[in-house]
Amino acid sequence: MSGRTEEALSYEQARDELIDVVRRLEAGGTSLEESLALWERGEELAKVCRRWLEGARARLDAALAEEEEAEAEGRSEKG
Repeated sequence: MSGRTEEALSYEQARDELIDVVRRLEAGGTSLEESLALWERGEELAKVCRRWLEGARARLDAALAEEEEAEAEGRSEKG
C-alpha cells in the first residue's frame, strides 16, 4: 500500500490504486490483518475519488449556471 497522503493523490491515481486494492481483496489469500488494512485503504481511496467527483460536479454546475445566465442576459438585451 502507498504511503502517499490522500490530498496528494489525483483522481486517476486514487482510482487506479482502488482498483488494485479491490483486485487484491477479491483474489483472497491475504491474512485477516492484511485484508482489514486493504479494506481501510480502499475506503480512504473511495473518499478521495468521491471528493474529486463532487468537486468536478460543482465546477460543471457552476459553468452551466454561468452559461444559462449569459444566455438569459443575451435574450433580455434583444427583447
